Amino acid sequence: MKTREPVPPFLKWPGGKRWAGTLIADVLRPHLKHTYYEPFLGGGSVFFALRPESAVLSDINPDLINTFQLVRDHPLELIRRLKRMRVEKATYDRLRGSEPRAAVDRAVRFLYLNRTAFGGIYRLNLNGQYNVPFGGGQRTPEVLWSKGLLSGASRALVQADIRQADFEDIVERAGRGDAVYCDPTYTVAHENNGFVRYNQRNFSWHDQERLASAAWRAGERGATIVISNAYHPSIKRLYRGARFRVLERYSCVSTDVSKRRCVREFLVVLGARSV
Repeated sequence: MKTREPVPPFLKWPGGKRWAGTLIADVLRPHLKHTYYEPFLGGGSVFFALRPESAVLSDINPDLINTFQLVRDHPLELIRRLKRMRVEKATYDRLRGSEPRAAVDRAVRFLYLNRTAFGGIYRLNLNGQYNVPFGGGQRTPEVLWSKGLLSGASRALVQADIRQADFEDIVERAGRGDAVYCDPTYTVAHENNGFVRYNQRNFSWHDQERLASAAWRAGERGATIVISNAYHPSIKRLYRGARFRVLERYSCVSTDVSKRRCVREFLVVLGARSV
């Protein structure tokens, strides 16, 4: 598979793998002969680090998928629209409370809120409504065009198949020579790990079990599957027989550096003969 220059992600995304994108891409790259699948797309950090020639990118979040499709197909229109918008609480509150119907309007809203929300957080309430307050300060969408984030992402996405789908439907498509990267919400067996709601529907322990079953089946078909998941005994048991790597990083939640803690995550590898 031809190596392409990585590009930076254009979204700020909770739980995203911007910090580990290159490392995970290096694990996947030797095993990718045909199509790359990423069924929990989020900010797409691993895709943008890997830059595969053939990719199927999906997520259950319709607004996220719509935004990726518009960035791929109409980046200049998005930039033109965003440049006209004032960065202020009144505009933010108006957009946050709106429900635009046109695809381009929904993508502009998504990008504006993502770049001006407090802490770059993406969170939905039980009614599927975005409920993060205005960020203020240096939170602005200007970086999307001043640093070429949208134009670079558009070039990287030009040949990607981008669709809204349940993860199991996508993993079931992977076969010999394909590579799959999964980054689900880190729900563990007791389902009480304080995760942030990214979508209207929780990612439950039952979903974790569905993912593990689909991943094992894909591995039996000859695909390589790499899964980021919680550093927890229940995950170790769920993927018994797989290969595990431990990734470490410092939490960036606290603004006080002295209070940031080391966070460990599992990187689970199935199907590949070596890592």
